[in-house]
Amino acid sequence: MRYKKHLLKAIFSSLLILLTISCDKENQCTILADVPVNITIYPNSTEYQELNTVNGWLYLTARKPSKGIIVFRAGPDRFKAYERTCPHGPENPDARLQVDEETALIAYDTVCGSRFVLTTGQPFDGPAQCPMKEYKTSYNGNELRIYN
Repeated sequence: MRYKKHLLKAIFSSLLILLTISCDKENQCTILADVPVNITIYPNSTEYQELNTVNGWLYLTARKPSKGIIVFRAGPDRFKAYERTCPHGPENPDARLQVDEETALIAYDTVCGSRFVLTTGQPFDGPAQCPMKEYKTSYNGNELRIYN
């Protein structure tokens, strides 16, 4: 009986430690400040020529503390909009996500070197473990609205 009691304590302690470790991994993501975003653009116009084709992208400015927005055309009628503040070390004023101009499908942080897939926002290289902050988009064939 005494052996069972010790075994149960050991199992319970192990589970508690594992649960704590897994929770810590989830909490490694820094929550970026919510900046009010409500932008409307016309991606089919010559003003936004970069967005006229699938996999086209451009940068937009936004209110501070935002470092701007990356707009990416993921399909004929599908757009993605991401915060340019890297989720790894967002407090660094010199860090900013930029699109890799050779591939146009990857964004990278200029300081920590983290790399993200623009179609999903997920990190795949570098120290970042959290995805890029994504803004909502709606597109009616003419207007693209980016908001939160």
